[in-house]
Amino acid sequence: MLERVEQAKQTIQQACTRMDRPIQIMEVCGTHTVAIFRHGIRSLLPPQIKLLSGPGCPVCVTDQGYIDIVLELAGRDDVILATYGDMMRVPGRAGTLERLHKPEIKVVLSTDDALALAQKHPDKTVVFAAVGFETTTPASAVAVADAASSNLHNFCILSGHKLVVPAMQALLGAKNDKIDAFMCPGHVSVILGSDAYKPVAERFHKPCVVAGFEAVQIMEGIAAICKQMAEGRGEVESVYGAAVTPQGNRTAQAIIDNMFEPYDGPWRGLGFIPGGSLRLRPRYQRFDALHRFGISEIPAEELGGCQCGRVLCGLIDPPQCPLFARKCTPDSPIGPCMVSTEGACSAWYKYGKH
Repeated sequence: MLERVEQAKQTIQQACTRMDRPIQIMEVCGTHTVAIFRHGIRSLLPPQIKLLSGPGCPVCVTDQGYIDIVLELAGRDDVILATYGDMMRVPGRAGTLERLHKPEIKVVLSTDDALALAQKHPDKTVVFAAVGFETTTPASAVAVADAASSNLHNFCILSGHKLVVPAMQALLGAKNDKIDAFMCPGHVSVILGSDAYKPVAERFHKPCVVAGFEAVQIMEGIAAICKQMAEGRGEVESVYGAAVTPQGNRTAQAIIDNMFEPYDGPWRGLGFIPGGSLRLRPRYQRFDALHRFGISEIPAEELGGCQCGRVLCGLIDPPQCPLFARKCTPDSPIGPCMVSTEGACSAWYKYGKH
């Protein structure tokens, strides 16, 4: 393993010598962001390499309007809100789920837990806060399918699911000259397959390299990017062959496509991305919480001067936010990037020097 790391370091250094300019690589995965800090990857790289944290944290990219709707639904007496743990401390205009102190707010580990709540409490409507990228979307799709087949009428989801590739295209379409290449997300790529990034590489001529989460895999991913750039190439490549195929998981893709349709939904920091969000198809609309409760999804601005949106776009590093490590800390977070364990601000606070 050490030999592979050293070989990757040599490849990176050789490419940097040939390029003779800064190389800015965005990792599109919150797990990569944390792993890069935990493994001390930055200390192994030449000064020319700049790593940018991208929109790879599901909770972080969830727009403020969605958070406020979650809080609105959680406040209803006829609703049990089921959510993953990270959502509990994300601030909205009415506070946080954690501070509501309602027994009807339940932290679940899976969509099966949310369905079980609906079966156990037929007098309440269970709303599952369904956030995440292509990795968690199949589970939400299966939950809705199970509810439909078992006539479980008191279950619905509030879809906050997002699609990664449209976000990558939106970042480059906004002419973000800070991004030279993408390290593509490992978990999402298991579902999508590495070929999913071809439109990004071909349209923008940017290297897109899929990598795993061990130090050697991350270093080999960076080396592959640097080698491509030194040779003037912008192609899709994978150094995570043990888990990622070119075509991805066709079964999971089919489940998503059957239950959900893309639409131009809002992202924190990126605004409305064409085809960047997912909602239930019309035939499953009765399981859509927005439809069920007659709610209009109205995006809102970020709260309290939080710069989370700019961090997600790679425009600033977390310490450049005036709130970072001052008013905004893991004990008292102002934005979701400090709340989530995959958030860039949380990672910088825990591992970085601030």
